[in-house]
Amino acid sequence: MELLLDKIAIVTGGANGIGKATVRKFVAEGAKVAIWDLSDSAGNELQAELAAGGAEVIYQHVDTTRPEEIAIAVADVKSKFGNIDILINNAGITRDATLLKMTDEQWQTVIDVNLTGVFNCIKAVAPVMVEGGSGCIVNASSVVGLYGNFGQANYSATKGGLIAMTKTLSKELGKKGVRVNAVAPGFILTDMVSAMPPEVLDKMAAKVPLSRLGKPDDIANVYVFLCSDMAAYINGATISVDGGITL
Repeated sequence: MELLLDKIAIVTGGANGIGKATVRKFVAEGAKVAIWDLSDSAGNELQAELAAGGAEVIYQHVDTTRPEEIAIAVADVKSKFGNIDILINNAGITRDATLLKMTDEQWQTVIDVNLTGVFNCIKAVAPVMVEGGSGCIVNASSVVGLYGNFGQANYSATKGGLIAMTKTLSKELGKKGVRVNAVAPGFILTDMVSAMPPEVLDKMAAKVPLSRLGKPDDIANVYVFLCSDMAAYINGATISVDGGITL
């Protein structure tokens, strides 16, 4: 079953980790995908691999903190594919430190990418969706946006902010045919996390009722569902994908 057949999707932070898994899943479900990232080598490699298999995929170097770059990329996507149906705001960074040690730069950099960057992307893409009368936007929040986390005042603030933004925009854009939802991942076994010492990973997994860390595909699967017609009546929701760690 191709749940996203002929849908046009943008995936920010799409060259690595959860974003990369999402691009692969979307292609497998029939979507045409624009990969937005700052890692040109990883982005071009993924694009070439998927294109060799017959997928319609483009890679674009996009800094989501720069509205002018986003505007150019959106125009290119429309020129290439004709429309934009899906926006996955997956790009994000961490600059962890406790409050008393966190610098102004650490605070502002995370705000700029994780919160303002998402606003910039939605601001540029939403008019295209509104014009077409339909669309799906999914924002990558986190369980720390719901419950906080030691040493992540900046990151948790952005992820909590995305949940509030999601609720607000679902009200503003829903009546125009555009659904806006959020996903809150828990501990996900990305390449970066996998590089941690085994004993640390074991302690993390022990905190999860399912006794394992999540996989990037666990998040990508939910993105696919939310952007498919099966989720046509889901709007303004935040779905935790965390193995039950927040229970």
